[in-house]
Amino acid sequence: MTISPNHNEASRRVAILAAVCLAGLAMPLAFSGGAVATPAIGRAFVRDAASAPAALNWVTNAFMLAFGSLLMAAGTLADQYGRKRVFALGVAGFTLASLALACAPSLFSLDLLRAAQGLSAAAALAGGTAALAQEFDGHARTRAFSLLGTTFGLGLAFGPVIAGLLIERIGWRAVFATGAVAGAFALVFGVPRMRESRDPNARGLDWAGTLTFTAALSCFTYGVIEAPSRGWTHALVAGLLAASVVLACAFVAIEKRIARPMLDLSLFRYPRFVGVQLLPIATCFCYIVLLVVLPLRLIGVEGYREIDAGWLMLALSAPMLVVPLAAAVLTRWLSPGVVSGIGLAIAAAGLYALGLALRGGANASAIGPMLAIGTGAAMPWGLMDGLSVSVVPKERAGMATGIFSTTRVAGEGIALACVSALLAALTQARLLAADHVHVDGGAIAQASARLATGDLAQAAAWLPGVHVSALRAAYADAFSVLLTGLAVLTLGCAIAVIVFLGRARGASSVQGDLLEHAAAIVREEGRA
Repeated sequence: MTISPNHNEASRRVAILAAVCLAGLAMPLAFSGGAVATPAIGRAFVRDAASAPAALNWVTNAFMLAFGSLLMAAGTLADQYGRKRVFALGVAGFTLASLALACAPSLFSLDLLRAAQGLSAAAALAGGTAALAQEFDGHARTRAFSLLGTTFGLGLAFGPVIAGLLIERIGWRAVFATGAVAGAFALVFGVPRMRESRDPNARGLDWAGTLTFTAALSCFTYGVIEAPSRGWTHALVAGLLAASVVLACAFVAIEKRIARPMLDLSLFRYPRFVGVQLLPIATCFCYIVLLVVLPLRLIGVEGYREIDAGWLMLALSAPMLVVPLAAAVLTRWLSPGVVSGIGLAIAAAGLYALGLALRGGANASAIGPMLAIGTGAAMPWGLMDGLSVSVVPKERAGMATGIFSTTRVAGEGIALACVSALLAALTQARLLAADHVHVDGGAIAQASARLATGDLAQAAAWLPGVHVSALRAAYADAFSVLLTGLAVLTLGCAIAVIVFLGRARGASSVQGDLLEHAAAIVREEGRA
């Protein structure tokens, strides 16, 4: 029997999509699984964690910072040197870094390897998504990117459970080894079927933009992470935050002047483009940060076993398995913007309810609010990738995916750093307000910083005169206030999304802005 060329082509595209999705599955597993493993890592490297509490924050933040800050640069390199090549190098690097993490001899080396893993993840995601944009067109492209977004949701959903099982039966090092297995499969079965593609008009990497953007994010994240233990007025913290502002302004100035910028700032003139970027920011604060801070609370403060915490976290992440598909069906009657806004409003209500449920400690009463948060966050999750993919011309696919993915991943890193610092500050305020006038304020600051990382034992060591139950109570109160603040922020994003995207019936309206923007570029280049 003769197999038609169309059948072979379809099979090849399915294999490429499967490879990119498999690589995409490994990245959120590395993120959410690493969060669950953090308390176990702290116990394994207890001396390192005791001397530098911020080092535990870098287990997650080093990965997210490198991942988010280099995505746009990786997209540019993919357009210039080949999407297949950058994807293959990224997946290979991610696999090797995952293997090295499983053998890390110290907390410092583990943090460095997490940064290397994040850099590789940026190359893999930028190259893979740009390759998908070349293989699929129209509705097929939207479906492919929606499937990739759903795959990310699966990785986030099952990451805590998988990590809990691995830690319980093998150890925390096995959590990172799973990323190497997924990467190896993507290399063997997907890369050989890819076709190489480039942007013929690519003009090279925007080095000045890349360096200032990465430096701005690094300074801001480092400053916020160090603030709880050193104090916000400390010279190092203040200097880092000031430097981040200066570097961010320099980045904007550079991108406005360069002929082919890494980030086309003119796109932000379109309300729908702004609305699309709000979606990942909102899901960062209502969903992603909970995937980190909740396991730290359950395991490090409440005393849950890793596997038990993983099962409880399913209430938050399980809706990602089905709700994105249901949200896609709803877009037959409602615009994606309205569906997304409704979802974020539901998540905001869940955050407020969770704050009330957790005041007396983590128990079964938290399951309902966690389900509401997961359901609300999942509604825009499967829609925003499809909305984002058509905001720039097809030839600039690397930049297109880079902009949205950078907003998502860099937003996650910034959100995590800010939430951890705010939780530490709120806990410190609660401890200072209690009847602990005989306790040194510096010791309270150190204890609060360690509570924010889920290290109750070290917090108690800093405050030996304070009962552990008082530490838990102060932390629980601060946690509830934090969730209320996140609820307000999420509700604000929900309103903004409905305003900016409520009239859009899908990607077609975004494409209208795209065509207008592309025509403007053609006119400008013609005049030049």
